[in-house]
Amino acid sequence: MDIFEKCRLYKRVEIAKQYGIYPYFHEISSAQDNVVTMEGHEVIMLGSNNYLGLTSDPRVKAAAIASIEHYGTGCSGSRFLNGNLDLHRKLEEAQARFLKKEACLCFSTGFQSNLGIISAIAGRNDYILSDALNHASINDACRLSFAKTYKYAHSDMGELERLLRRIRGSGSKEAGILIVSDGVFSMEGEICKLPEIVDLARQYNARILIDDAHGLGVLGASGAGTAEHFGLEAEVDLIMNTFSKSYASLGGCVAGSADVINYIKHVSRPFIFSASISPAMAASALAAQEILASEPERVTQVQENSRFMWAELQKYPAVKLLDKGNDIIPIIAILSGNPARTLYSAQALLTAGVYVNPVLPPAVDENSCLLRSSYSATQSKEILAKAAAIIGTTFAKLDADPNLDFDSIKI
Repeated sequence: MDIFEKCRLYKRVEIAKQYGIYPYFHEISSAQDNVVTMEGHEVIMLGSNNYLGLTSDPRVKAAAIASIEHYGTGCSGSRFLNGNLDLHRKLEEAQARFLKKEACLCFSTGFQSNLGIISAIAGRNDYILSDALNHASINDACRLSFAKTYKYAHSDMGELERLLRRIRGSGSKEAGILIVSDGVFSMEGEICKLPEIVDLARQYNARILIDDAHGLGVLGASGAGTAEHFGLEAEVDLIMNTFSKSYASLGGCVAGSADVINYIKHVSRPFIFSASISPAMAASALAAQEILASEPERVTQVQENSRFMWAELQKYPAVKLLDKGNDIIPIIAILSGNPARTLYSAQALLTAGVYVNPVLPPAVDENSCLLRSSYSATQSKEILAKAAAIIGTTFAKLDADPNLDFDSIKI
């Protein structure tokens, strides 16, 4: 068979476009802000990870502009060789201090960070225990490593312990074990069970890596993330962050003990063989980090906005929310049924003036699709209430439309 045959047989995009519900690659022609201009229309943005509202902050923009004036637009090489700026070191030192770790290492993207960390740390004789709902970058990183990987059911500490007990009881008492979990699960808005993970890691002599892409700037008194939220900064061995969310930039990093970071720096192929983060991205991330450190009230505000929006959405009977317990995370998932209903809902909301992100298989089960909405510290209560009313009205209209048979539409 021609290797390209699968490309010709791939019809999901074509079908979605025929129904007018293709949800991706909508063009934005304005700044990434609370209201954006999308394909000529003003839209309330509820699909961004701009949790602290810093993408349009004049201090962040000024730092990026100044860095271009000083360093130019790119680094033209790997950190290993000519692409290593003093700006990179300053960002790493600031982030290490903020996370209360000895050292930090920056990568060019968040996805690359997990690839670089896990493939360097986990070898052929090691084991990785990974939450079933971890980010795709963690799954790919596990494949890139030569370690034996087991997935445990989402936040199922009983299964995690059974896997740890099996490994330690199978003659692998000296094997290295890395437990990997998202700090905040990005689709559901749930916080991982870090205290239980820490207890199990201590008991079975395992190490912990937390992907805190959606915890940084959102959790903890200062916004340092999931470990700070639980008071377990010293118990988490490695903390991965991205700069593309709360830090309004692009890139990622890992923070931990100096010896481990030094090892990753010198053996991680995704780090060694990639060009370094650009000056503008490093400078904007550093500026955002400094703002977060000096303005922790932004963390409180984004949490307050999340509570407010949760309460507003519950006023509308047609809107069903994914229960996340008491977790105060600026991610609220709306239950939307099967893929067809999800895509119709997303398009109807966009037409009405609200942008959200559809979550489809394989990220979720076929009939458990979601609309992921996310919130920012700089959104006003007025704009949130307006968005909630649009969502409530839109779902009520979809449910009442006798011409819509979502089960008959196969996407």
